Amino acid sequence: MSRLSAAATAVAVAAAAVLAGAPAAQAQEQAQAQDGERVVIADGHVDLGPRVVDGKWVVQLRDDSGAEPVWREPGDVVLHVPDSVRTAVPDDPAYAFLGAAGSQVWVLPQAQGDGVVWPGWNTQDPSIAGLGGREVDWRLHGVSGPGEFQLFLNGNFGEPEVVFSGAKGFPQETGVELGTHAHGNWVFSAPGSYALDVEMAASDGRADRAVLRVHVGAGDPNEAFTVSVPAGEAPSSNENAGEEQNQAPWPWIAGAAVVLLTIGFLVRRKVVGSRG
Repeated sequence: MSRLSAAATAVAVAAAAVLAGAPAAQAQEQAQAQDGERVVIADGHVDLGPRVVDGKWVVQLRDDSGAEPVWREPGDVVLHVPDSVRTAVPDDPAYAFLGAAGSQVWVLPQAQGDGVVWPGWNTQDPSIAGLGGREVDWRLHGVSGPGEFQLFLNGNFGEPEVVFSGAKGFPQETGVELGTHAHGNWVFSAPGSYALDVEMAASDGRADRAVLRVHVGAGDPNEAFTVSVPAGEAPSSNENAGEEQNQAPWPWIAGAAVVLLTIGFLVRRKVVGSRG
């Protein structure tokens, strides 16, 4: 077991609050459910998070990219990563987990950028408040795609700390405190379509798994809707235990970390996974 530092998680949470503008918690109740409509999101803010809908614990995507915020089923969404965020892995041993220095990767950065989708995660929906416990367990069960996937935060002085890594064994797990809104760096090592098998679980045992699909680079992002879930047990709907080419991304990442270093501890995380 390893733990991410308090500074790393504080940077992620503060980046979300400062760079997004108004606190997301104030807008949670205004978001409406939107089922069945397939969409490709290439710009704007989205969050993965749990809710209780019709008495069931579910994982959904809060989509703030349009005129009105809506909650969508992950299976109805593809996040499109443009070639404009392609960059080279820094010549820094701290980033060796991303690949060889100079190799190309596609980065959706921790700090928001113009014309780029900005995915994060939140545990702020009013429906899950007061359920007991302090954390939601977020798990990654597998990744399908043409390359490697990494999700990491920038901690002390920009030092990267990995949340999930497609190069390691599965499942992997991190704890997210209730009331959290955070963002990280989502990195893909090759163009094409990916499927991330994710799960979020409540402290009382209720859980839901979903497939988050991402299309990287050129081509038709709608092709990602046909990508199979990772090998192994497929996620089920409402798995409830109870009813009720440039270098732009790296400056964005470093800038957010440096500005927000003094933020205190807001959320605790743990990452648990098989050895890779």
